[in-house]
This record gives sequence, structure tokens and C-alpha cells, in this order.
Amino acid sequence: MNTPYTTQLQAGLGLVEETKELLALYEDGRTASDLYDQAMSSGSFPTITARRLRNIVAECFAPRYLKSNAALGLKRLSPVLPSFSLRQLFLIHTALANPILLDFISEVYWSKYAAGQDVLTADDARRFVENAVNEGRTQTHWSESTIKRVSSYVLGCCADYDLLSAGRSTKRRIQPQRMTTTSALYLAYWLHFEGLGDNAVISHKLWGLFGLEANEVRAEFKNLAKHGWIIMQSAADITRVTWNFKTMEEVVDVIVES
Repeated sequence: MNTPYTTQLQAGLGLVEETKELLALYEDGRTASDLYDQAMSSGSFPTITARRLRNIVAECFAPRYLKSNAALGLKRLSPVLPSFSLRQLFLIHTALANPILLDFISEVYWSKYAAGQDVLTADDARRFVENAVNEGRTQTHWSESTIKRVSSYVLGCCADYDLLSAGRSTKRRIQPQRMTTTSALYLAYWLHFEGLGDNAVISHKLWGLFGLEANEVRAEFKNLAKHGWIIMQSAADITRVTWNFKTMEEVVDVIVES
């Protein structure tokens, strides 16, 4: 069963800089409450109110990076990765926590781009959310005002991750992002350690964040194999992978050292 869409993006969109600050403060095993207390006393968020900071930690950072146990690895990657590559990892975890964002990018954003269009509009986003509500993808039937707000959150989040141009225009320029080798390595192993079989990893919908279909994912895997990070055997639509790393910590080690 698909996870219902929520309005959780209203608590914060991409929050790239705030996430970096919170990752710098994070220590292994720290709860959201602990992290909030540390953030409050750190002086790292002088322009953010206590209530707003609590929402950012509890409603954004925790579902994206604590629930998934991703924070410790990302804490190590944050200082060493280029900004565009780090944003891709943030996007992956934000989309995992917010299926509405994942589906919008996979189903609408890349479809528009594939059709040769170079802009996304507020109407495109609103139609997507309206259809989702009508199809029962939300736990309750959202009002028109909620549909409008969530539509703007989805567009704003895409802009924060550099998929769309910034600003308040009702038309946003599409800025397609090529998935980095680092992101492909990270996502492949992340899905593998979630217990998925090789072909389920390759066909997972998260690759759709970067406009990739299964045959294109296999091409990414061939590149990973060239680096010695996996061993891949593929025939027709069946792929078998030997995973050379045993933990995400080992994957992070390789990324840090590369």
C-alpha cells in the first residue's frame, strides 16, 4: 500500500543550510529533542525563533535523517562533498520522507522535460495535487486552500534542490540535474541495505528523482563496477550484483576518501 501524502513540507522545504548546521551538531544516538536543545544553545540559528527551530528539527530533520538513520553518514559527508552532490543526497532523503515530492518529480517534472518543455507552472503542480486528492492519495480530502499551499511547497522544494529556478514566479525554469556518481553509489547501497533484491534496487522509484529508468540505472551500475565498488552481471532484464561493501559506513568511507 502506498504511503499517504501529507502536508509535512509546510514545516520546511529543502532547508539545505539548516540541515548542514544540524548535521554539524548531531552526535550518534542523539534524539530530536536532544538535537533541538543543542541547536538552541549553539548560537547557530540566531535569526530563527525557538518555535520555528523546534518545527525544523521535529518535522523536517527528524523524519528525513533521524528516522532513516542517515544523519551520521551525512554528517561525515557534509563537509567534504561539493554542494550540488550533497543536495542530491538531501533530496533523496527528503523524497523518502515526503512521497508527494518523489511522485511529483518522477511523474510531472521529468515528463515535462522529456516532452521538450523548459518550464513548470503553479498550475502543473496544482493539477498534480488535485489529482492525488481525488485518487485518494491523502488521508483526508484536502481543501482548495490546502491544495494550493501544498502545490507551492512542492515547487519551492524543487527550487531549493536546484531542480527549478528560484523566485516567486508562477512559472519556474526546469534545471535538470545529472545524477553524480557519488549519489548513484550512495543510493544503490542504501536500497540494498534496505533489504531489496538486486533487480528491485535497479527498478526502485527513487531513481526517478534523477529521471532514470531501469536501463539507465543499469548503465550507472556499470560505471560503479568500473570503480570496483560492485561486481555486476546482466543478461536481458535480469541483473545480479555482488556488493563489495558490507555497511553504509564503508560506503561513506569510500566517498570521503575518493
